[in-house]
Parts: sequence; structure tokens; C-alpha cells
Amino acid sequence: MKILFIGDVYGDPGIDYLTEKLPELKNEYKPNLIIVNAENASNGRGINRKIYKHFMSLGISLLTMGNHTWKNPEIKEIIADSNIIRPINDHEKLGSGYKIVKYNDKKILVINALGRIFIDETLESPFTIIDDLLISLKGQYDYSFLDFHAEVTSEKVAIAHHLDGKIDVVVGTHTHVQTNDNRILPQKTLYISDVGMTGALNGVIGVDKDVIIDRFINGYSKPNKIALGKRQLNGVIITIDSLRRTIEKIHLEE
Repeated sequence: MKILFIGDVYGDPGIDYLTEKLPELKNEYKPNLIIVNAENASNGRGINRKIYKHFMSLGISLLTMGNHTWKNPEIKEIIADSNIIRPINDHEKLGSGYKIVKYNDKKILVINALGRIFIDETLESPFTIIDDLLISLKGQYDYSFLDFHAEVTSEKVAIAHHLDGKIDVVVGTHTHVQTNDNRILPQKTLYISDVGMTGALNGVIGVDKDVIIDRFINGYSKPNKIALGKRQLNGVIITIDSLRRTIEKIHLEE
């Protein structure tokens, strides 16, 4: 089983670069399942119907989300019958926080969850809600995958160790900076703290750099503006079978 996961797609630069590069990635890695984090796809804030349809036309299997899931109201019109997975511990319960998809004779459980630290400490604990889910679905899937959308590395590492041996893959998203800690944990769970983002290379995590620099110096000044110019794509290719378990980073840039 090969899973291609693409990190947070940020605005039109991210959508366009993913559209250009996905055929090459498919040809090189031949993934069985393609998952994309799309919580920043619509101008940095959520996803809309047009972008959802475009992603599906590219052959993407599932879309995961994050703390910006509901920023574009169109998602509420499409999520029920979609391939979108919202965070399982979100306050809003429209849609689903997990899906089980089938490839040949194998079933893959895909979960999306939000971290609480510096995001929303009133959220239900991702640790306990995922534990309960895995118990309730025992025997219904062959492989399991978690996109943990969280701010702090410690929370990501902690949940990965908590789920080590219970889940096959834990990938972190949200910070938009790819980390260098892709590895196999002691009980064979594959892990990386953050996959990184897909979008402008020379902005500040997707936003025009001058807007963010001005905000750091002078306080809040202007709304976010999508950065333009050179683009990057960040992701991971995951292999899980009886012979090997690997998680390899992907980084492309213009």
C-alpha cells in the first residue's frame, strides 16, 4: 500500500502547483491513495465547491482539513456527501471526522484531528476521541492513517507515541514548515511532525511577506494576502506492506 500525502495547499499558488506536479508524482511513486490537506485552499481559508470539484478531477482520494475548516461557508453545503474529512474533535459535527476507503482487498481508515494547544483548548481531547474510535472500529480496516493538525511539536510527538502500535501512520500538519524527523517509532508507527505546505515559496507560510513583517513590527495592520512568485510542494510518500514500512519526504520547488 502506497499513500501520497500532500501538505496544506495554500490558495491559488498551491492549487496551481499541485495541479502541475501531481501527474509527475503519480508517475514516479504510483500511489494507491492520494490525500491532500485542503484547509487553506480557498484563499487561505477553508475550501469551496469549485476547488473541491477540481481536486476530485485530479484523482485525489480524500481531503483533510484543520482549524480553518468552516471559514468558507460553502463547505457546509457539500461536506455531507463529499470526500472531505473534518477534524473528528471539532465543535461542528457536520460531515465526518474519519472515513474508511477500500483499495483492492484492503480497507484504509483515515482520521483528521485538531490539536488543542494554541488552537482551541476547549476542543475534546484528540487522544481520547481517537482511542475510542479505534476501539469502536476494531476489525473494520487493515491500515490506519491520522492527519494531526496541531500547532506545537510536543503535542504532535506525544500523540504519535500514544498511538504508536495502534495506528500505522501519524502525519502532522498546520505549521507549513516541513520537519526533518520522519521516522519509524518503536512500535512501528510511521511519523513526521509536519509535512509542510504547498504554495508560495518566499512568503511567510503562504502569506505575502510584507504583510506579516509589518504585523510583527507594528501590530495588526492589513488582512492576509496570498504570496505570489516561486512555488513549492511538500508531502510524504508512505509505504506499508508485509515487507517494509517507510515514510519519505517530498519537496519540490521552482
